[in-house]
Amino acid sequence: MIFKHIVGLFTNPKREWEAIRDDKCTIGKCYAMHVLILAAIPAVSGFIGTTQIGWQIGAGDPIKLTTQSALIIALLYYLAMLVGVFSMGWMIHWMGNTYGTDASLSQSVVLAAYTATPLFLIGIMELYPVLWLNMVIGLPALAYTVYLLYTGLPIMMGVSEDRGFLFSSAVLAVGLVAFVALLVVTALLWGFGLEPAFTR
Repeated sequence: MIFKHIVGLFTNPKREWEAIRDDKCTIGKCYAMHVLILAAIPAVSGFIGTTQIGWQIGAGDPIKLTTQSALIIALLYYLAMLVGVFSMGWMIHWMGNTYGTDASLSQSVVLAAYTATPLFLIGIMELYPVLWLNMVIGLPALAYTVYLLYTGLPIMMGVSEDRGFLFSSAVLAVGLVAFVALLVVTALLWGFGLEPAFTR
């Protein structure tokens, strides 16, 4: 089922969102069959990329992390994605009354989970952590994620397309604020001694 929905989101998103809505997936099932698996892609890829290949900025030597440091970062990264999906789903559910929907928390979390699919999949690029290449490939994935949000929200939440556009814009704004907050928390953690350890 997971792979069918993934393929459908890229081939016929509108029809696939309807199929996802009709599945009436619970939060537990959604996490077990989708989020736990796909969120591992960027975490594992990042671990391998930063310990085995390293990243390069300019013409210098690749910079690699120690295995222990990379493992801690990968686990925190994975946990942040799991919490992030649920948090976005909860925010969608919380904002629902404002936009005239009584969709359940499960539907909201499922919407957040499947909307994030392109970002999870593009995480495979972290195997080869070259900044310019990750940006070139990551930006279209981000754009498609936004497209999935605007396409899927009216279907999943049962609102009109006009109201869905406003609702999606509000969700996007919350997502951007959450991303900035995550960057701030990361910087604070680094300041308290959890910064990456590099190989020599």
